[in-house]
Amino acid sequence: MKKTIIILASERSTGNTFSLCDLLSHAQQIDIIDLKQKNIGHFDYDFNNKDDDFLGLIAEVIQKYERIIFATPVYWYSMSGRMKVFFDRLSDLLILKKDLCRQLRGKDMAVISCGSDAEIRDGFYMPFKESAAYLGMTYIGDVHGWVDESGIAEEVKERIKHFGKLLT
Repeated sequence: MKKTIIILASERSTGNTFSLCDLLSHAQQIDIIDLKQKNIGHFDYDFNNKDDDFLGLIAEVIQKYERIIFATPVYWYSMSGRMKVFFDRLSDLLILKKDLCRQLRGKDMAVISCGSDAEIRDGFYMPFKESAAYLGMTYIGDVHGWVDESGIAEEVKERIKHFGKLLT
């Protein structure tokens, strides 16, 4: 099995999106990185944030893992702002660390989304799919779920279980 990492980008480190990640992580023994615990500034063309946590983190991810699962809550029909900042910072690799960027080629990408609706809107996964294609990664799939006052619904648990089969 390929070594897999979940990159969690939520404003609540132990919120609903984490609950879905935790379910998959325990079943598949997958590591989780919480971006809320990292200092990652916005992309800028002067690279004023090049000394924050991003470059070290992405280098570690590229070196240690073959499969990257991005996990995000659905905020206003889109990925979280924290996830968007992380994706914007991939531009640092394209400009400052081209050799590191090339090492993303051939790696797998997947997405876990969590929102209040049972289904995700068309187009939500497009930025992930297009980024994977641009970076030479293989987009292997996605899963959407929700958590309500009674916890993770059985339907969502089944979705996560099915998604986990993509990883084996």
